[in-house]
Formats: sequence, structure tokens, C-alpha cells
Amino acid sequence: MKQELRDAYAEPHRRYHDIHHIEACLRELAARDGLAPDERKVLEYAIWWHDAIYDPTRSDNEERSAALAERDLMELGVDPATREAVVRLIRLTRDHKVAPGDRLGTLLVSIDLSVLGRPAAEYDAYAAAIRAEYAHVPDEMYRTGRAAVLRRFLATPVIYPDAEYRLRYEAQARANMAREIAQLET
Repeated sequence: MKQELRDAYAEPHRRYHDIHHIEACLRELAARDGLAPDERKVLEYAIWWHDAIYDPTRSDNEERSAALAERDLMELGVDPATREAVVRLIRLTRDHKVAPGDRLGTLLVSIDLSVLGRPAAEYDAYAAAIRAEYAHVPDEMYRTGRAAVLRRFLATPVIYPDAEYRLRYEAQARANMAREIAQLET
């Protein structure tokens, strides 16, 4: 990938949304069977660019990352259909909502959220890294806002739209988020 993309993931304010997150997502993708080479390439690009721009004080990171992907992939000579697919997938990571039948969207969203279903110690490290990224937010506001985000996930019928991810991670993700909410409220 482009050096400037790697540099973006090394920005000092990133504690979770860094190169380690991208590498973890790429490992998840590599472990997935049943994808055509062109599908895998679209997902690889989407993973690489989905958090390319990450400023925790802004709400348009996904849109800006999508625009950067469009520009960079055009410069790399990637065909328009692939660029369009990548941009669409990146935009899905804003709210993690996927339309029924969206196979690649289902997989990208599930990969992006896989950290939620990790063992408790890994999840706790993730939660601490997210807090560090939002160090500019006062504790009370952070606890209230973070708990609201977690409750929104818990209120959905499924966290992982992909069935394999749901089987592997759903129960642990719900337990992790419920535990974090309890900690935030104490």
C-alpha cells in the first residue's frame, strides 16, 4: 500500500484505529474462504482505506476516508467499478448497517466489528485504546456517550450480519459490551 496510507495509520493520536487494527482485519479476511479474487481485492482495499482518515473530534471520517480511497485508487489505476465498490463499503463502516443480500458489506462490517467478540482481556485493551483516542472528552461525557453507543449495538437483533461471525463472536460481544456498560456506570 501507499506509504502515506501507512503513515496515516501511524498518527500519534491513534490508539485503536491504527495499523494493528488494519492487520487484524486483513487476517480475518485471509481466513475467510469462498471469495472470488475480485471480491477479495475489493475487501482488501476497503479494509486498508476504511479508517485512513481518523480524527476523533470529527463525525465525517468515513466519508473523508472514502474520498481518499477514490482518489488513491484512481491514481493506482484501479478500475471504476472496483473503486465504486470500495467507496460504498467504506461508507458502511459509519453505522455498520448492511442491506439484506449485501454479501461484501456483510463481511466487511463483521470483520470491522470482530474486536467486540474477542476474549475479555483483548476487548478490554480495545476499550482502553478507544478511551485513549477520546482523551479530549471529559470522563462523564465519555462514559455517557460510550454507553449509548454500546447500548445501540446491544439493541440490534444481531451485531454481526455475517452468519459465521455471528456464531463465532455474537455471544462474547454482547457479554463484553454489557460488562463495559456496567463499568462505565460505576
